[in-house]
Amino acid sequence: MSRWGITLPLAGIPLPKQRDLVKSLPDLGYTDVWSAETAGTDAFTPLALAAEWAPTLRLGTAIAPVYTRGPGLLAMQAATIAELAPGRFALGIGSSSPVIVQGWNAREFTEPFAHVRDTLRFLKPALAGEKVDGDFGSFKVSRFKLERAPEQPPQIMLAALRPGMLRLAAKEADGAITNWLAPTDVPRVRAELGADKELVARVFVCPTEDAAAARAFGRMLISSYLTVPAYAAFHDWLGRGEVLAEMHRLWAAGDRKGANAAIPDRVVDDLIVHGSLDRCRERVQEYVDQGLDTPAIMVLPTGADQFDVVRALGKK
Repeated sequence: MSRWGITLPLAGIPLPKQRDLVKSLPDLGYTDVWSAETAGTDAFTPLALAAEWAPTLRLGTAIAPVYTRGPGLLAMQAATIAELAPGRFALGIGSSSPVIVQGWNAREFTEPFAHVRDTLRFLKPALAGEKVDGDFGSFKVSRFKLERAPEQPPQIMLAALRPGMLRLAAKEADGAITNWLAPTDVPRVRAELGADKELVARVFVCPTEDAAAARAFGRMLISSYLTVPAYAAFHDWLGRGEVLAEMHRLWAAGDRKGANAAIPDRVVDDLIVHGSLDRCRERVQEYVDQGLDTPAIMVLPTGADQFDVVRALGKK
C-alpha cells in the first residue's frame, strides 16, 4: 500500500479547530497522521482525537521520548491509542535531545542508545499483556502488567539517524523513523535498515515560490537542529560534514547570524521542500521513489492558509 502522511496538529491553530480537516484527510488521499512532541501538544492526545474524527487513518507518534515518561506510563498511553485505533497505531519512540530531556524535563540524558533499546524490549512484552519484571540494563521494572492490554498491540518503531539505531530497528522493531534528510539520502538509510522494514521520514515542506524566504526560514531551522550532536553526527555520516563545518564553528562561537549565513543554498534545497504546491508534492514523491515507505509531511507556516496547503498536498 502506498502511504502518504501528514504531521499534526498544525502550528498555531487550536487543536479543536482542526477537527474538520482531519475528518477530510482520507478523501484527500492521506493514509496516516503522525504527531510530534517538543513543547506544544503531547504526542498522544491529538491521535486520540484523530482516532474518533477519522477512524480509517493510521496513527503514529514521531516520536514519544523514552526519558520523559516512565516505561509503565509509556505503555499505558500506547495501549490507550491502540485500543482506540486497533491495528492502526504505530508507536514511534526515541531518545529526543538533551535540551528537551534535561533542560525542559529535568531528567538525565545518559546512554541514549541503551535506553531506547531497553524501552523497546520492555514495551514488546508489556503491550502484549505480559507481566514484566526485571533489569533491562538502563532501568529496572518490578511486576508491571497492563490492566487491559490492547487486542492488537501497536507496531513499535525507532527514531533512527545512524547505523547502530537503524540496525537495532531492523533487528528488533517494526521499522524506523527519521528526518532531516534529502531524497538522495534515503537509499543510504534504507541500506542500513533493510528492505523488509518500514521507513518513515518527516519531510519539511515550505510551500512558497519565494525561494529567498524559504531558504531564510530553512536556514534558521537547520542551524537549530543540525547543531544538536545527534543530527550533526547524522549529517557527517551522510557526507555533509565538510559543507556544514563553518556553520558549526560559528554556532559554537555564539554567532547565530553568521552560522545561518554559512549554510549553502544547496543544503537548504536538499533538506527543505519548497516551491509551488505542485512542485512540493512532486518533491515529496521523490522521497518515495528513492525508497521511503511513508512520508510524514510537516507543513511549515508561510502565511498561507495551512488548511488549504494540506488539502493541496494530498495524494488524490
